[in-house]
Formats: sequence, structure tokens, C-alpha cells
Amino acid sequence: MTDKASIKHIKHPSPTSPEQRAAMMQNPGFGKVFSDHMVTMKWNAENGWHDAEVKERAPFSVDPAAAVLHYAQEIFEGMKAYRTKDGIALFRPEENARRLAMSAERMAMPAVPEDLFIEAVEALVRTDADWIPEGDGSLYIRPFMFASEAFLGVRPASEYIFCVIASPVGAYFKGGYKAVTVWVSDDYTRAAPGGTGAAKCGGNYAASLIAQAEATKNGCDQVVFLDAAEHRWVEELGGMNVFFVMDDGTLITPPLGGTILPGITRNSILKLAQEAGLKVEEKPYSFEQWRKDAESGKLREAFACGTAAVVAGIGSVRFKDGSFSIGNSGDGEVTARLRASLVGIQRGNVADNHGWVRLVK
Repeated sequence: MTDKASIKHIKHPSPTSPEQRAAMMQNPGFGKVFSDHMVTMKWNAENGWHDAEVKERAPFSVDPAAAVLHYAQEIFEGMKAYRTKDGIALFRPEENARRLAMSAERMAMPAVPEDLFIEAVEALVRTDADWIPEGDGSLYIRPFMFASEAFLGVRPASEYIFCVIASPVGAYFKGGYKAVTVWVSDDYTRAAPGGTGAAKCGGNYAASLIAQAEATKNGCDQVVFLDAAEHRWVEELGGMNVFFVMDDGTLITPPLGGTILPGITRNSILKLAQEAGLKVEEKPYSFEQWRKDAESGKLREAFACGTAAVVAGIGSVRFKDGSFSIGNSGDGEVTARLRASLVGIQRGNVADNHGWVRLVK
């Protein structure tokens, strides 16, 4: 069977009861509660993708010499399923499939065909539909792939496992949206030209954790990374892309170039901003200019965006030698408008004129 895996359903021996599930979903947090099932499939050169199954969520059994444990051949995606008035919806799942394929290419791993990726995600969502929260909640979906071959030679593995798991999540910000405080890292960089910055691989996040810990120590919600070459240009946050709103209505965001993750939320915001009449520029923006523009009032708003938080306004910025505020240190008008448009489309309350929403049949 080569890249045409038919997904087999294996009955769960003891699924969570409706009462237990309701209790678990009352306050799920983020990524702490998981649904009953998972989808798995295997790859090798002889059979391609095969043995695709929807089955009970359970631990993997891997060899101590599995390549992922030694050489970190691992990639993943993040996406959500929502309850809408028209049914259960996914937001731009094709883009997640394409980005996973791009990450796979960079990490010398086999690509999961787009139709197979979407089939696997939809199979899990249909099976665990009862785990999708009502209201502002959603089902966070984590497709991922790792090298499972047991060997200690330094080369791409010849065996892989692809898996999809899901976690019911509530609103990212309790009590409503709030502006975040960010820390600009002076000592650490996230990615360098020629590296894996544009791939969604675990190693990028592992390398960012010490900088995020530094941000937390300094009372900040997120870390901001500067470029590796000059340590001057703003690139992205630890887990989100960043935008700047100027006083003339121009929206600026750092350009993609191999060191920045091509966010699907980022891409969506760019399109919505253009349709709203905003001038959009993808260009380098230095930290020093950020500070000067904030202090002069030329910079009115800044926000971060990603799958988890969607759009989060940046209220203040801290760094080794000081701090500064942006606008009124709260949620700006443009930030709020773009977030409302995007969330409205995702949840079926605003017309989808782009074909971004995919209903799960």
C-alpha cells in the first residue's frame, strides 16, 4: 500500500463516559486534557504510508535506539476544529498539510500526501466529535511525525510514524482578551539562515525554551527573537508571528526568508488586512526602530498571532536595559478588528469569501 492508506477503525475498549468527559472539559486549560482516540500510520520505503488506524489513544512503544530520540527527526502541526451553526469546521487544513510537507522536506522525512493528511485529521475529528467544546472552546489538533527506525548512524531514518491526537481547549485568555508583555532576548536566537526556522520541528521549540524561561523570569508572557546575523531585526515570538500597526494605517510584519515560520494565521491576517484597506508591508523592522516608533507615537499597535491565541495585542516591551509601552498598552482598534474578522470566519459568524472553512462531513 503506497501513500493510499485506508484508515481502519478499531473500537475503543473503554471510552470515557459522557459524565467524565463533561467534568474533564469544564476547565481543560491548554493541552492538558486529551480525547479518547488517535490516528496512526506508518511509512517505509517498501510500502509507503500503510497501517492507518483510528484507535484508542495510548503510549507508543519505541526502541531505545529510535532515531527521533537521538537525532530529533520530528515535525508537527497545530490546528483547531470548531462547532459552528453549520456543523464542525476546520480552518484552512490544506495549509497545515502543505506546511507539514515543507517541514518534512527540510528534515529529510517523507511527506504525508495532502489528501491523506486531511483524511486522518477528519477521521479523528469525526470519531471524537463529542470532545469539541461549546462556546469559545475548540478542539486543538496535533498532527505529528517522527523517525521510528532503530539505528545510531547519522542519516535520515527509513521508518516513520505519523500520528494525530486532539485536546479540547477553552478560550486562550481567561476573562477575555488581554494585551501581553514581551521580552526581547539579547542572548539567544531562534534560527539562522540555512537552518530550520521555517520548519515546524520540535528542535526549534526546544532551543527557545531557555529564552522563554528568561522572559517569564522578567514578568513577560512571551519572548521576542532577533535575527542571528546582526541581532538587530525583529523576527518572531517564541510561538507566534508579529505585526506592527503604524499611525498612517500601515501594517508591517517581518518578511519570510527561511528563518521565520510561515504562519497560517499570519497569512490569513495579511489577506484580511488588505481587504480592510490597510497598506501591508512585509519588510525588515529593527528593534531600535520599534522602540523609537513606540516612544514617538508613530507605532500605534503591535500584536502577535498564531493558532493557539489567534491574535494577541502587545501592550509593553521589556529588554535588558529598560522597557517601553505601545499605544495605550491595551488592545488596539486595528488589532481587535482583525481578530474579530478572523475569529468570525473560523466560527461561521462572518461570511467566508476565501474558501478557508472546511466542514467535516
